Amino acid sequence: MTTSENRRVWFITGAATGLGRAIAEAAVEAGDQVVATDRDLAGLRSWVGDGVVPLALDVTDRESVDTAVAEAVTRFGRIDVLVNNAGYGVFGSLEELPDEQVRRQFETNTFGTWNVTKAVLPHLRARRSGHIVQMSSLDGVAPEAAGEAAYAGSKFAVEGISEVLAMEVAPLGIKVTIVEPGAVRTDFGSGAVTHPVGIADYDETVGTAISWFESLVGKQPNDPRKVAAAVLRAVDSPEPPLHLVLGPEAVKAVRDKLDAQRRELDAWAEVGATTAYPS
Repeated sequence: MTTSENRRVWFITGAATGLGRAIAEAAVEAGDQVVATDRDLAGLRSWVGDGVVPLALDVTDRESVDTAVAEAVTRFGRIDVLVNNAGYGVFGSLEELPDEQVRRQFETNTFGTWNVTKAVLPHLRARRSGHIVQMSSLDGVAPEAAGEAAYAGSKFAVEGISEVLAMEVAPLGIKVTIVEPGAVRTDFGSGAVTHPVGIADYDETVGTAISWFESLVGKQPNDPRKVAAAVLRAVDSPEPPLHLVLGPEAVKAVRDKLDAQRRELDAWAEVGATTAYPS
């Protein structure tokens, strides 16, 4: 039987809808306690029940982050699992995307993850335990189409940050898992910012990709509840993966990219070996 002493405390960002909500609900069903955070506090309160504490949090605002983390620790005494889920997508050609849209994309997806991780780390470090779950994307490993430079770039940055973070905190008993799902049937698509193609040279690449992306809304191949179950399985594991690729199409896409990258590496290895100083 689960007791208050062994119930984990989850701190989840972007939990009002979508994957954040699915992970929060799965954690509660597993008998854990959840601090569900989002800028949309009303959206949170519309669904939360027993075992869930809703808190307002804007991941781009360090004061908001620090306040929410402090309140969670005051209420429960600790945080066991951090899920950095808050994020959204900006799509359009690199040449045409307004700089301010790209900066907002990185402020939320990349620096928002940085802000919350930095605020929670002292509490995990003090207890020499905990698990940080970074919600990335297939696009953070193997971008699927043109028009994803801003979104994929923000997620590639999360990947690099998290890989180094894992090396820093492993000796402290803290685990890191980067979740890389394919398209999930949530409100992500309807909430994305899409910049229309204005330069005809990009019609066949970016224009086609955006049309495909828009047609996928409501038809994404992956179930958010199954993604949440996979996240809990990783957190439960004594040896969780650093990279967790989810979705059959995502597994294939990542494998294809790694295979192609290996072939390219081998083809150019002789050139790569020419740059060292003579021994």
